[in-house]
Amino acid sequence: MQDYEGVTAFLGEWGPFQRLIFFLLSASIVPNGFTGLSIVFLAGAPEHRCRLPPSANLSREWLNASIPREVQGGREGPSRCRRYRLESLANFSALGLQPGRDVDLSQLEQEKCLDGWEYSRELYLSTIVTEWNLVCDDDWKAPLTASLFFVGVLVGSFISGQLSDKFGRKKVLFATLGVQTGFSFLQVFSTSWEMFSVLFVIVGMGQISNYVAAFVLGTEILGKTVRIIFCTLGVCIFYAVGYMLLPLFAYFIRDWRMLLLALTLPGLLCIPLWWVIPESPRWLISQGRVQEAEIIIRKAAKTNGITAPDVIFDPMEELTSQKQETHTILDLVRTKNIRFVTIMSVIIWMIISVGYFGLSLDTPNLHGDAYINCFLSAVIEVPAYIIAWVLLRNLPRRYSMAAALFLGGCILLFIQLVPPHLHILSIILVMLGKFGITSSFSIVYVYTAELYPTVVRNMGVGASSMASRLGSILSPYFVYLGVYDRFLPYILMGSLTVLTGILTLFLPESYGTPLPDTIEQMLRVKGLKDRQTSNSTRISKDEEESPVILKSTAF
Repeated sequence: MQDYEGVTAFLGEWGPFQRLIFFLLSASIVPNGFTGLSIVFLAGAPEHRCRLPPSANLSREWLNASIPREVQGGREGPSRCRRYRLESLANFSALGLQPGRDVDLSQLEQEKCLDGWEYSRELYLSTIVTEWNLVCDDDWKAPLTASLFFVGVLVGSFISGQLSDKFGRKKVLFATLGVQTGFSFLQVFSTSWEMFSVLFVIVGMGQISNYVAAFVLGTEILGKTVRIIFCTLGVCIFYAVGYMLLPLFAYFIRDWRMLLLALTLPGLLCIPLWWVIPESPRWLISQGRVQEAEIIIRKAAKTNGITAPDVIFDPMEELTSQKQETHTILDLVRTKNIRFVTIMSVIIWMIISVGYFGLSLDTPNLHGDAYINCFLSAVIEVPAYIIAWVLLRNLPRRYSMAAALFLGGCILLFIQLVPPHLHILSIILVMLGKFGITSSFSIVYVYTAELYPTVVRNMGVGASSMASRLGSILSPYFVYLGVYDRFLPYILMGSLTVLTGILTLFLPESYGTPLPDTIEQMLRVKGLKDRQTSNSTRISKDEEESPVILKSTAF
């Protein structure tokens, strides 16, 4: 479909029709911002301690001393999961003995929280953690809940492209928006952690599917110059806007069921868009539905105040019948060169995803107000995306991404050296680390798309994206390691991010070079000696445009 943009050039690049599609599709991404990270507040774990039954016959002194002291995250406080054996305390209380004076507390036998827990209501009125006691022996369930959401995202990534190719971009967009909204609504009425988690998997499937469908629909309808902005500033910044709304909702709604309901309802606002957003004319043509595509283009021309030509798509009928050589996933490892690029891309995407989602999910554990920290984590993404866009337009990919990764990784490693009393400095460093990793996340989509040839570009970026989903599944457990050592997640994420920055320097540079069409035309990885034909770098003039344009294939 190489002539499509030439045939529809009469529409212009930025008329009323394009502006409408740009903003409506971008707006449909907003709910993804708070759905994807809502677990930060839905599964928030407030301070807690063992509950003492009302029947416990203890004096005030023994009530106050019933919970052992222990060091948690470098700070001493009451134990969250243990108490002194209640029967022994009752005996000491009845004898009139005083804790610490008459009885050495360090020698007393301890027991689990047999009567449940008392939770602080200072930060949350209720969460799934407080409702189903996902603490102590069951504290692994909270990070698993987040991982299960990302498992749904992984599954949705597999099926979303196939569904939109078969049934159309528009139908899949609205169907999966319905899945995300409908199953989020059902989660409000969850009666168990198991029910909540199963529904969360389905929500994850819908979340990524409607994101991909909106992205593809926009890139196929919008022209080249507008497409670049849509793929970077449009999609990414509107996602960040949704992310910023999350702590705002959570601050005013402290009960998890009501919060989830409030986050679900905005999805209903997308229903009227069905009558405004059209199907992709490109997809319709690929399905042989040329007349429907022409109707959409003529409506767009009318909206833009332009007179459409009498015949629009007839010259393209010949193109739709052309046969193309088929390629499989095995082509991603056929030669040493492409195999090296694939392995490096998989590793880089996975580690960047671990860093991005790890830092996003860790915001409640930072010093200070959890809601402000989450908001700052969202706000920092806006300049990160803008900087990534500027770097993509003006500087080499390899050094831009390596610099962003080194910035993020080194700052995360430096956090452990900050004195404990400088809480604000620690938060600033975490946000700067998030800035670097977020910028690299935006750049890596474009960079990967430019490294792979046209014949396997979608498969190459798709395989890398799958690795990214695996990274997001692992990220909650990096955060969970903070239970054992507060700085351990930052040390691991920082070290891996710096390693990724080093690995990036081994990839070939794609900035300002023609986009490869075949595997033989790929840029060479230094040190590898695959055979290369003398004509491998010859590409038509039309394809020697800025590589950024190919970001349309990156998701």
